[in-house]
Amino acid sequence: MLPVGERLLDEDREIRMIELISPQQTNHYGTLFGGDALGLMDKAGFVAATRYARRTFVTVASDRVEFKVPVRAGQLVELVARITREGRTSLTVAVEMYVEELLSRKRQLATTGSFVFVAIDADGKATPVRDE
Repeated sequence: MLPVGERLLDEDREIRMIELISPQQTNHYGTLFGGDALGLMDKAGFVAATRYARRTFVTVASDRVEFKVPVRAGQLVELVARITREGRTSLTVAVEMYVEELLSRKRQLATTGSFVFVAIDADGKATPVRDE
């Protein structure tokens, strides 16, 4: 939790992560498995939620995941996760995955989605995102 008098800055709402896609993450077409893409996006959302509120979070939903362009082995992905909504016990995080050619810097939006995380206490029960 933030000390009294401190406020969250806009940059506290967003995180960025980079990953190099390996052949083990791809299917027989040489493109990133959808499940691996979702896993990377979920991880970025989790880091954003946890870093934002400094609470323990679990994923409870994903929504409107759209795969726009394929991601191939040897490409970089940048995941941008941003807090878009704060409820009493939950946070909604929008995640964008950009694909980048390592040598040419060509970059495209590959996948987008929204994830909902719930803050939990030591007993696994929903707890407020902020101290009340």
